[in-house]
Amino acid sequence: MGNPKISVGESVLKLLGDYGVDTIFGIPGVHTLDFCRGLGDDAAIRHIHARNEMGAGFMADGYARSSGKPGVCLTISGPGVTNATTPLGQAYADSVPLLLISAEAHSDTLGKGHGTLHEVTDLNAVTRPLCALSECAKTPEQIPELMAKAFAIFASKRPRPVHISIPIDVLAMYIEYDWKTAPPPARPQADSNLIKQAADMIGKADNPFILVGGGAVGCDIKTLAERSGAIVISSNAGKGIMPESHPQSLGGAICRPEAQALLKDADLVIGIGTELSETDNYIGKLDFTCPLIRIDIDPSKMNDLHKADIAIIADAAPTVEELNASLKSTKTDTSDKEKSVTQVKRDIQSTLNTSEQKHIKILRKLRKTLQSDAIFMGDATQMTYTASFGLPVDEPRCWHYAAGYCALGFAFPNAIGAKLAHPTRDVIAIAGDGGTMFTVQEFVTAAELKLPLPLILWHNDGYKQIRDDMREANVPRIAVDGLSPDYMALAKAMHCNAVQPDSLEDLGTQITKALKADRPTIILVREDSNWLE
Repeated sequence: MGNPKISVGESVLKLLGDYGVDTIFGIPGVHTLDFCRGLGDDAAIRHIHARNEMGAGFMADGYARSSGKPGVCLTISGPGVTNATTPLGQAYADSVPLLLISAEAHSDTLGKGHGTLHEVTDLNAVTRPLCALSECAKTPEQIPELMAKAFAIFASKRPRPVHISIPIDVLAMYIEYDWKTAPPPARPQADSNLIKQAADMIGKADNPFILVGGGAVGCDIKTLAERSGAIVISSNAGKGIMPESHPQSLGGAICRPEAQALLKDADLVIGIGTELSETDNYIGKLDFTCPLIRIDIDPSKMNDLHKADIAIIADAAPTVEELNASLKSTKTDTSDKEKSVTQVKRDIQSTLNTSEQKHIKILRKLRKTLQSDAIFMGDATQMTYTASFGLPVDEPRCWHYAAGYCALGFAFPNAIGAKLAHPTRDVIAIAGDGGTMFTVQEFVTAAELKLPLPLILWHNDGYKQIRDDMREANVPRIAVDGLSPDYMALAKAMHCNAVQPDSLEDLGTQITKALKADRPTIILVREDSNWLE
């Protein structure tokens, strides 16, 4: 006798479990009923009920970026997919392994414009620009093949999103489940000759800099910095890969003119797992003229704005390990580099504007109150911009800010995903009053899950960054001062706690309480609070 027959929808869930997936995020609908057959109370995969597919996508993104494992979002066709496209764009920009599984209209109607429920005449065309792969499985046999491609991308290439859609008639078919997972292909390894060339160039450099991004997670950057005598600067995604307490680390200061000015004096730049992108440095092309070594799994990064003199297309971690072994000796006297780092940090502190000075007070309190491995999720808000350079982080995958796509509403649902991936660690979100409203409905999701999630809600009565930009550009002040809700009442309606601290000490106390609560806590901090002066 063969295997008992189960629906294709159930089979997809079973295959995901075989690939190691234990959590998915979504909202059920009439087109996903056959998926739901595999999501009962005794199912191996838990289903997290979001309140909007954008929130579900961000939760899957937060789960993935904090853990390194693929995050999975399950939606209906049509509006379910279009609601999830913003998280897809964010995951694409930040190289996050996000898998969107969606239903699709009946096979007989695809592309015909009959006006069927949730119809998009070419659904995969909507998501293709936001994904490494977007395909429709028109037969059951195509599903394990597409799933194998998805997990191969996550494991062996730059880990960008994948969308697999399945027509509802295919989902309803019954098959004997015999699908197998496919082992991922090996990640590309470095050419040893290029490693030697890079080591020789590093050995001759007097003033090297290392620029690290999210692709450098797992790399021993500390050893490379100490053996090369290099100063290390990170992107947002790279924060913590090199401990920011290290005297050769400038942390995420690539966005600051003080660090950019120091970089001009480099005689060698080593870019590891980073796009060197405008969304981290705010100026586009960095101003250095020295040779550039690039180590990246993505071949397209070797000849973009910053062309590589030595292009090493490879998995960064073993490449850096081999490079460290190839360096002949450690440059023991780095006192001049340490002095430069210290001076830049002092210069940054002396040039902070009034708002940034307030941010720094709060960030220092957060850093003092939270565990060293606490996970921070930062929305697009001015406090987050300050935290990019002003919040010390000593471990990787602890600081997450949606810099690449800069989607508002990112932080809180991402924190939900991160907390589910790391239930024993401190997880905290930072968002402005404007961005909070983009995904405010997910407070109910977190309350239902009884998650102890603090949200630092930085309240300045609207979109202050845009207000500032309008003022500097001499543009009329338009639509940046909208009416805000009563957040204390809103929290209660959403089954959450809410507090408004009256001092820095009280802020620390309220964060500690929030981390022990049985629900989320909105910690409202107004920019005009007297205690921040």
